[in-house]
Amino acid sequence: MFTPLVRDSYVPPERLVTPLFVCRKLCFADAEIDYRAVMSSIEVIQKTRGGDWPTPDLSLEDNRIDLAWHQREFENKSSFAFIVLTPDEKTSLGCFYFYQPGFRDADSRKGDVDVSFWVTQEAYDAGLYEVLYKTIREWLESSWPFSQPIYTNVMLPD
Repeated sequence: MFTPLVRDSYVPPERLVTPLFVCRKLCFADAEIDYRAVMSSIEVIQKTRGGDWPTPDLSLEDNRIDLAWHQREFENKSSFAFIVLTPDEKTSLGCFYFYQPGFRDADSRKGDVDVSFWVTQEAYDAGLYEVLYKTIREWLESSWPFSQPIYTNVMLPD
């Protein structure tokens, strides 16, 4: 059973366009470009998102299953996953997720949404991690019904 993260009448935005990237609802159809991004950046994802995902043995089939699950959760409003793409939408730069409070970290129970995200090593090296963090914060404030987001394991440069 899915527990909604937002009220039933709320229509979540599915797309955000910036000059540097496009964010849109993560779907099953994104499995291959997402998989390439994930597998190219295992270490930086583990470092910046926390935990032991992804692992080198993650298969494309496993990724397809994960993305289908993310898509279903979005449709049921129980969590929201977004892929971050180049402006031409051909290359994945990362992903971000809005989960139930406490989903990834016990401290996130203090908020009303648990936010995590990652970018590829190449995007991280180009400074996109901090830009994405600021973009997510602004989007949550302007377009989402959350007032106390908790960002789990954010690793901003000093």
